[in-house]
Amino acid sequence: MNNPDISIRAYQASDLRTLSAIWLDASLHAHPFLGEARLRAQQEMVERTYLPDSETWVAVRDGEPIGFIGLIGAFIGALFVAPDVQGAGIGRLLIAHAAALKGELALDVYAANDGARAFYGRLGFAEISRSAADGEGLPFAVVHMRLTR
Repeated sequence: MNNPDISIRAYQASDLRTLSAIWLDASLHAHPFLGEARLRAQQEMVERTYLPDSETWVAVRDGEPIGFIGLIGAFIGALFVAPDVQGAGIGRLLIAHAAALKGELALDVYAANDGARAFYGRLGFAEISRSAADGEGLPFAVVHMRLTR
């Protein structure tokens, strides 16, 4: 998908607060089953570790970040788009950018996040396995998916 109004650039330290806010807003919409208190606690880890330590690419429109993808090798650790611009192809652009860089991609998505699972399926990701608990050992099922070229 080509969207001339959107550019993708590398993460900059000055993006931290904006991307953290996008992460929280999108997480509250996509993961309400986790609860707001848990998400707000996770936000600190996102700011302290995930954003600065991942290979993070930022989707920008009119100079403002509107989404991002965080990669750990070829694993997508995060893909978040501001809720008010979801559905405009930004997630697809970020996935395409990551795929161009890495080739094969893998990710985990909460089984209860039907919208994300459907989105990834439309892009060609296939379920390879499931886990009954999330990465913190809590009882939230996770679907492991892979995109191969």
